[in-house]
Amino acid sequence: MSLSEIMLFNTSIPLLDGLALAWFLAGAILYTALADKIAWGKRPMAVVLHDYRLRWMERMLERENRMPDVQIVNSYIRSGSLFISTTLLVLAGIVALLGQIEDLRVIIHDVSMAQPASRRLMEFRVFILVLVFVYAFFKFAWCLRQFNYTLVMIGAAPQAGQCDAAITAQFPPRAATILSRAQDNFNRGLRSYYFALALLPWFIHPVLLFMTTVWVLLVLYRRDFRSVTLKTLDELGAADDAAADAKAQQKPPAA
Repeated sequence: MSLSEIMLFNTSIPLLDGLALAWFLAGAILYTALADKIAWGKRPMAVVLHDYRLRWMERMLERENRMPDVQIVNSYIRSGSLFISTTLLVLAGIVALLGQIEDLRVIIHDVSMAQPASRRLMEFRVFILVLVFVYAFFKFAWCLRQFNYTLVMIGAAPQAGQCDAAITAQFPPRAATILSRAQDNFNRGLRSYYFALALLPWFIHPVLLFMTTVWVLLVLYRRDFRSVTLKTLDELGAADDAAADAKAQQKPPAA
């Protein structure tokens, strides 16, 4: 009896498929924890962009005209709305597959390297794909709400001449935190699309899921930790900090 024919816990899920799914889930969960929390000391893209949002909110308090800030947040909202609509359309298409499982099995069976799968196993694979996009939908929906909260904070921010020391110290980090949490949820929803693509070859053979999971993790790691874009943003932020420190040192002390 081959490994693919051994059933997992006396269910209709072959052991190889169960191992492939466990590998996929472990990779997705551990990478999310790594990129969003564990590796913040290595300054991934999320940390560098949080620093930019903090600068943005600090300079927003210095401006009288806040319309550019509102327009930037609205562009985030439009992006989130687009992905919510797209996710719902994708979910409708995937759910429709449940009524065409036999046709799907026939199509995949014609692929030379495909491993035969029972109807229940094929339904299980579709169900996992549905769960990934449901997760993405909730993340995009929550990010939209937080972007709307940011608009409220911008609207409630005092004008430049009315900012005392307490507001100047407390408002920017709190507003930047709301923005970053919104963007983190957007990133998790977008990351779900990457992992959904990794799931597609599973319909052909479970071994392919091992390979595509590693491939997606490498792509995400490079973009979050090793990309030229990240290096450029970090260097520009460091130069901006240095210029701000030099300007502060040149400012004459208050009488």
